[in-house]
Amino acid sequence: MAEDTATDAPRLLNRELSWIQFNFRVLALAEDPALPLLERTKFAAICARNLDEFFQIRVGGLQEQVDAGVTTPSADGRTPFQQLAEIRTRVLEFLERLEEVFEKDLLPELAQQDIRILTWGELSASAQGELSAHFGEQVFPALTPLSVDTAHPFPYISNLSLNLALVVSDPDSGQRRFARVKIPSMFPRFMAVPSGGWIAIEEVVAAHLDLLFPGMDLDEPALFRLTLDGNLNVETTEGDDLLLEIESGLHRRLRMNDAVRLEVEARMPEELRHWLVEELKLDAEDVYLCRSMLDLGALWELHGLDRPDLKDGPWAAVTPARISSAVVERPDSSFFADGSFFAAVREADVLVHHPYDSFHTSVEAFLAHAAADPHVLAIKTTVYRTSGPLSSMARALTRAAQSGKEVVALIELQARFDEGPNIEWARSLEQMGVHVVYGLVGLKTHGKVTMVVRSEPGGIRRYCHIATGNYNPATAKVYEDLGMFTAANDIGTDAGELFNYLTGASRPKAFRHLLVAPGSLRSGILERIRGEAQQRDGRIVMKLNSLSDPEVIEALYEASQRGVEIDLLVRGICCLIPGVPGRSERIRVRSVVGRFLEHSRIYRFGSPARPRTYYIGSADMMPRNLDRRVEVLAPVRDAGLQARLDEILERNLDPQARSWTLLADGTWRHSRGSFHTQEHFQDLARKRA
Repeated sequence: MAEDTATDAPRLLNRELSWIQFNFRVLALAEDPALPLLERTKFAAICARNLDEFFQIRVGGLQEQVDAGVTTPSADGRTPFQQLAEIRTRVLEFLERLEEVFEKDLLPELAQQDIRILTWGELSASAQGELSAHFGEQVFPALTPLSVDTAHPFPYISNLSLNLALVVSDPDSGQRRFARVKIPSMFPRFMAVPSGGWIAIEEVVAAHLDLLFPGMDLDEPALFRLTLDGNLNVETTEGDDLLLEIESGLHRRLRMNDAVRLEVEARMPEELRHWLVEELKLDAEDVYLCRSMLDLGALWELHGLDRPDLKDGPWAAVTPARISSAVVERPDSSFFADGSFFAAVREADVLVHHPYDSFHTSVEAFLAHAAADPHVLAIKTTVYRTSGPLSSMARALTRAAQSGKEVVALIELQARFDEGPNIEWARSLEQMGVHVVYGLVGLKTHGKVTMVVRSEPGGIRRYCHIATGNYNPATAKVYEDLGMFTAANDIGTDAGELFNYLTGASRPKAFRHLLVAPGSLRSGILERIRGEAQQRDGRIVMKLNSLSDPEVIEALYEASQRGVEIDLLVRGICCLIPGVPGRSERIRVRSVVGRFLEHSRIYRFGSPARPRTYYIGSADMMPRNLDRRVEVLAPVRDAGLQARLDEILERNLDPQARSWTLLADGTWRHSRGSFHTQEHFQDLARKRA
């Protein structure tokens, strides 16, 4: 092995700072004048919402460590306190750019398209009158003015709620009080102005505060928003009821978690700001001054306007040719099930590439066929993020259970921010006769696997679907993901043992072909990386969401030093540093960010001169995925499917593709190539159909 001569170069990039860089790449889409206006507006909203989640989870976790006195540095050498300081610096830079694109680009261009966001003072008297009448009838009854004095303690501030703060004075006694009015979240953020345009609801509420505090003198109000630590700390033992523990944890998160960020309008008086900081027990570093509209995530509402001229053209997903003749939909949206779907999969494995290939006529059709087919004995599936108890998946599982089939749904109650919906779905399925399992204590079940057991003339056969994305028809329209249908006996046997492990009390067996975490996935990936390092023509390509595991990164460094050519397609976090002489000069890292969220994971080992091995599945190369989650990677062995995976990888790696490249100094360079990979795959899907 070549000696690592890059002794002074850092070995890892910081995970949190790498995520912020990803959000900068999303922000570049909002800044791109070549994109339709409402798509740019949508990406600005995505940036803001991404940042909300980042503060709730990542910043919240770091602050917990600081509060607990943790000084142990992260893998890149930074203590929690140092990370928080650097995060603030980068977030301030990010917010400056986000507010600039909103104020200088999006707002004026929206106004040119008759989508004007107005203030109360810009409205005509007649428009103010009509909005005042609407306010009095619909909004005013839902508002609750809260003042703070010896008899009224500081109120609870709910997570990410919009609030008006002001000082209220009694004209007789001169007594001054702080007051807060919460903007109810059940109302849309933007109200239609009768004469045209839109106005933020807080503008309307602020114009009518005299109705909430009659007879009082009111100072100028200012908007604020609080972010709470979103981590759900659930401590369970083998004897605990996981469902009850999750519900209890949800209550604690809603009511008791610490504040981690305070956003205030820059015009808020110092007196009000100081009062909020004191009452919420925050530091000055936790306060972020907003010089634009607070909570730009609300711009999603504008993207929902009926203005197709300002959006991407609609995409109509296609049915993969291999199963198209087997998928016949009735007028009532059910599928005609005659066993032909299973015959198609029995003939050869089928790969689906969402959102280019339809989720409805592939995955949902698979479940519907299984539910209706009298030869199907059992259906077993894992669920991480759902679309609720009324989804087609829920209906199929319910129909199957009611027809006497054995139906098992492993629902992960700890899917972050989806705990509540998953609990609701689990209880609904249980009431319909589905066997519901709540996952394993100490592990999140993140793998995406469905198995159908069918009785056939030759005996029992298992049909499996193994995917990179969630069983959610809504996200399947905007997430780029892969799924494979297979009737291979060895994969089916592994899948059967996986479900026995997940639903029973047995210890996991050694899987023959699936790579499963925790267990064989980490060692399997490392073995294949090191195997390529032993080849003269070593070659590795990985497409994934995040790469932060130090052991995997070190193995890739070592492979690079041994001459292996490595290409990494990393959408989000990447802690590996490519292009460092003497360490990683044979490693290249690219990132594709576009209309659809790149979400599939593909792992390819081998050169064109040797047989290659391919895996797809749910796992990113992160410590949590490899050690603290149940993850599944499945081999893809069909030559035609391997060619499809090659096409996905090679088109994303094409030097002419629009993408971002990670440089050795840790910065990302934007390459405005001649084509966009996602548009290319839309064209390919049309041709395949």
